[in-house]
Amino acid sequence: MSDSILPLSSWPRHRPDLQPAPFLPMRRQEMEALGWDACDIILVTGDAYIDHPSFGMAIIGRLLEAQGFRVGIIAQPDWHSAEDFRALGRPLLYYGVTAGNMDSLINHYTADRKPRSDDAYTAGGVAGKRPDRAVTVYAQRAREAFAGVPVVIGSIEASLRRIAHYDYWSEKVRRSVLPDSKADMLIFGNAERALVELSHRLAAGERIQDIRDLRGTAFMVRRDWLPDADWQEIDSLTLDRPGRIEPHTDPYATEPQIATGAPSAEGGTPVQIVPLAARVAARRAQRARTVIRLQAYEAVVEDRVLYAHNSRVFHLESNPGNARALRQAHGERDVWLNPPPTPLDTAEMDHVFDRPYARAPHPSYGDARIPAWEMIRFSVNIMRGCFGGCTFCSITEHEGRIIQSRSHESILKEIEEIRDRIPEFKGHISDLGGPTANMYRLGCKSPKIESSCRKLSCVYPDICENLNTDHASLIGLYRKARAIPGVKRITIGSGLRYDLAVHSPEYVKELVTHHVSGLLKIAPEHTEEGPLSKMMKPGIGSFERFRKLFEKFSKEAGKVQHLVPYFIAAHPGTTDEDMLNLALWLKANNFRPDQVQTFTPTPLAMATAMYHSRKNPLRRVSRDSEEVETPRLARQRRLHKALLRYHDPANFDLIRDFLIEIGRRDLIGNGPQHLVPRGHVSRQSVAAKPVWGNDFVHAIPARTSQKPPKPGKRR
Repeated sequence: MSDSILPLSSWPRHRPDLQPAPFLPMRRQEMEALGWDACDIILVTGDAYIDHPSFGMAIIGRLLEAQGFRVGIIAQPDWHSAEDFRALGRPLLYYGVTAGNMDSLINHYTADRKPRSDDAYTAGGVAGKRPDRAVTVYAQRAREAFAGVPVVIGSIEASLRRIAHYDYWSEKVRRSVLPDSKADMLIFGNAERALVELSHRLAAGERIQDIRDLRGTAFMVRRDWLPDADWQEIDSLTLDRPGRIEPHTDPYATEPQIATGAPSAEGGTPVQIVPLAARVAARRAQRARTVIRLQAYEAVVEDRVLYAHNSRVFHLESNPGNARALRQAHGERDVWLNPPPTPLDTAEMDHVFDRPYARAPHPSYGDARIPAWEMIRFSVNIMRGCFGGCTFCSITEHEGRIIQSRSHESILKEIEEIRDRIPEFKGHISDLGGPTANMYRLGCKSPKIESSCRKLSCVYPDICENLNTDHASLIGLYRKARAIPGVKRITIGSGLRYDLAVHSPEYVKELVTHHVSGLLKIAPEHTEEGPLSKMMKPGIGSFERFRKLFEKFSKEAGKVQHLVPYFIAAHPGTTDEDMLNLALWLKANNFRPDQVQTFTPTPLAMATAMYHSRKNPLRRVSRDSEEVETPRLARQRRLHKALLRYHDPANFDLIRDFLIEIGRRDLIGNGPQHLVPRGHVSRQSVAAKPVWGNDFVHAIPARTSQKPPKPGKRR
């Protein structure tokens, strides 16, 4: 398995004389102005093209440009024909296809599957500029545009659909996006390392069908295909047992001495005591030549238990240090997944973020407002990844658990560029963050332990004793950033892990004193053990400890500041009683959430496996293993969301009906001890037709037509 350890910047440039473009070209006229007769690579994206390192196509485009490749961008093409996909001519190497920064279905629909009326990643915020399942549609159109040109798919939409997955929007298990899109290769996770090597090897004349050794890639193969004769295949059903899948070597063990070769007591062949290092190396070598056969697409479609089993095995094989290849049958062929990519080191992260980004939308958009750009234009991304392992979150499946951090120097340089190059900058940096604001430079204390660990979270049920929780580097970064001339204020807009923050009161003090805008968002998600155990989130006690520190340091700074807690309604493992207890906790603590989130089952997430299968893949999965209580009925999901907004008069009737049905009239009244006031009770007889049961009745009709709407039509 190839895993290039060359720094990204060390590859010889394909075109040594290629100069950076002001913007990567979107039109033939721009290509001609650059003196190009063709593009080496054309990137197709479902987002408007914004040349900024917060947008995936800009990062990939500028990185490949730095490698000496001529890169063009086709942004939000009309997908009803292949015409727009021919706009820049035939690419010499390949099409790179992405849905954009967001999954297209999450972009299009709410948690209740209702069409959204806007799109933050489109000029003017207009909805309908990309199709449902954009990766599949774009890849098919690219194939039509120029026959024979390789098509490579990527981005979060492709990552989350790389094996058979439950699709909430059609309410069925769908195939991997690879056979549906007919792409030649899928690159999942952080794509820089694989894309750079792939591009250079294609430019050197290799066929994409022969490139099968890149980490972080997936492709279709014959059912009997193996990379080499010394590879072995094992069935996933042999692995699904409690605890560690196999014994792990103690990195602190003392190596035994090699035997001298003296004859054994029986007079036979001399006993050879193999040193620990040799045994570990042999096991690692064997793992590197092992592929796990997941249960076939056809099997998991019919069997929810096998679906949950696949989810468990898939997530246990997610550490780049010890993950094995995976394969899954789809009909007569297999989807083959190589192990995840090796994370970028700090120098490589700096190389990616230090490219000559224009830091603006492409000029073709004129003065049109692009909401996503307005939100991040004065923010700086300082890291990637998350080791929290929250089961409802897609970050782990896409970016991985190992934190990848930039250097102080690179981050400070970007702040200075914002100051010097954006006329609208008034001195306020709106975020120094990433998926989690305070995981910057945190990670395992031991590379040996990290490379062999198979835990799904470093912070659940408790913070791992091997995790470095020192926030000193982040504190130093904050202080350096505040000292930059022209910077008046820096606030932290990304969410943070309060259970980590409480281990560094100095960090909390620094944050609260200097970097809170008056409101700080954090995400306890729930108060009750049932749903929290299915989310892999800490108990509410961690939140209370953080709140005490927050209030203490706010008072010392002479500031009136507030926490904005985020909660999820209708998550697997949540009962109606759990939501009622959460509502009572919110009222007792005088929290009145404004915007609340109902659980959305995203592909590949472990919580989605719970939602679909009613099994818990955090533990061994069997026919008689734990059943997971899962709110599915439309009205029950609305109730759970309403309980989070107990203070909204629009929810009073729904909550009253529920309280009457469960015998909690004591919570209806006009006193401080009551949840909702007295008033008109709905005429619907709740006694005649119970509505709160957790069954598999699907009250929300699934979208049946896959025909994309016409451009500009409201979705």
